Amino acid sequence: MRLPSPLARVRAAGFPWTAAPTPRGVEPPPQVERLGDAYDTDWARRPVALWSRIAALESVGRVATRVTCRPTVHNLDRLGGNDGPLIFVANHHSHLDTALLLTTLPMPWRHELVVAAAADYFFDTAPKAALAAWAYGAVPMERRRASRRSADRAATLLEDGWSLLIFPEGGRSPDGWGQPHKGGAAYLGVRCGVPVVPVHLHGTGRVLPKGRTVPEPHAVQINVGAPLRPEPDEDARRFALRVEAGIARLADETSSDWWEARRRAAIGSTPSLKGPQQDTWRRDWHSPDRRPLDRRPRRWPS
Repeated sequence: MRLPSPLARVRAAGFPWTAAPTPRGVEPPPQVERLGDAYDTDWARRPVALWSRIAALESVGRVATRVTCRPTVHNLDRLGGNDGPLIFVANHHSHLDTALLLTTLPMPWRHELVVAAAADYFFDTAPKAALAAWAYGAVPMERRRASRRSADRAATLLEDGWSLLIFPEGGRSPDGWGQPHKGGAAYLGVRCGVPVVPVHLHGTGRVLPKGRTVPEPHAVQINVGAPLRPEPDEDARRFALRVEAGIARLADETSSDWWEARRRAAIGSTPSLKGPQQDTWRRDWHSPDRRPLDRRPRRWPS
């Protein structure tokens, strides 16, 4: 007598390998989204995942960023007097930017920070989504279209006391120059009444630029700006322009000094983050990733 195969036994027990087909004339059930901005990251903020992430960042992450970036952080005193959640907004030149800020921003925000990550890049597969959520505390954010789900999730996290890190350019710079800003951070600042902190990173594009997989150690400067708050009648579009201008002033301050940057800001001549709109070779020649920092001694004006 021939015994049934193991597969036949499983099917006979009522455990099909695939879902039953939908009968003709019946509308199939809607497909449930599991990835993209539908990915649920609540588990990554629960105690076990949260404290294991903090332990990893404060040990391995801190050593790695110190070795590859040798960061110097300027003007953390500008955050004084703020004890609630903040929205940190930074320029974006490298995959190292996130880990660098997660290991250098001051307490308590460093351990209460979630990162807005591109839903189409970091949350396109389940393993990559789980790694981003745990390693960076990342939450998916649509960058190619407006998404109410992304905005509502970020607003809820801010209301729950979490701070948020956003790279408003939507992706890494391909040539060292800034890209147009998207308005998500400014919108959340206006909607939730949370201060927005501009941050400028200089040098990460030399350590690990877009397209490179092996980092090359280089000194990195992190300049933190004063928190910006929307004016009573200011909409998100105008506030976004002010935030972008704040990062441009920090870039000017990093490459020169506070006094010269303030003087240029007062007369409206702050250099643009977008760089010269000229031939590609000219943009590459003058790229911030090629320009060394000014190491002249800082002097107060007479």
